[in-house]
Amino acid sequence: MPHLIGNRIVLREYRWEDLPEIRTWVNDPEVTGYLSDVFLFPNTMHDTETFLRKMIEGTSEMKGFIIADKETLSYIGQIDLIKIDWKNRNAILGIVIGKKAYWGKGYGREAIQLLQGFVFDSLNLHRLELDVFAFNQRAIKCYLACGFKEEGRMRQKKFANGQYWDIIKMGILKSEYEEMVGK
Repeated sequence: MPHLIGNRIVLREYRWEDLPEIRTWVNDPEVTGYLSDVFLFPNTMHDTETFLRKMIEGTSEMKGFIIADKETLSYIGQIDLIKIDWKNRNAILGIVIGKKAYWGKGYGREAIQLLQGFVFDSLNLHRLELDVFAFNQRAIKCYLACGFKEEGRMRQKKFANGQYWDIIKMGILKSEYEEMVGK
């Protein structure tokens, strides 16, 4: 995939040198608590290496990018299309800002906006969707700012921090994206 260049970031390919950066967050509950239950159990070095190998070799069903600093190309996080449905022209978005120093500073928003341009303009997909936990207000605010709309809720589907939480289904259509960016 090509590099997608933003104001402060570049969405670039996965590289072996990203392994130590990924390892810093995959077992950090402060980061993984916002992610799927794939991270419910400790992530071994083998797990991380297998994931990274598949992304580098292009053998994963997922397709995606490393979110990197524009100047240094150093790792900030990851943004992936977890599943692309070519027939129905839609994909599921997954994102993590693995370096906590970058949280709350707009890097996720910039990465999503770059990916939206790629998804709708280059891949010609019709729809982009995601799931977010109701307790993740920072992410919900970001997704709304990127044009996603709440489409439904799976009530009390996620157990975290001693209680059950809703999972919010959000999506954006190509026409909504085009209206948002003035196309």
